[in-house]
Amino acid sequence: MKRFEQVRDLIMNLEGDFEKFYDKENQAAGTRVRKGMQELKNLAQEIRIEVQDVKNKS
Repeated sequence: MKRFEQVRDLIMNLEGDFEKFYDKENQAAGTRVRKGMQELKNLAQEIRIEVQDVKNKS
């Protein structure tokens, strides 16, 4: 569950930047959103590898 919490925390931390980018058209917030989404992608890949490893050990 620790990994799920990491995903949730990352998404929640990006909420303000999403609002600033889409509602206020703040370009710097868009850059932070892109960076955060890349981190989310990398985290998701790490989780996929972990799940596959645990699955293969069984």
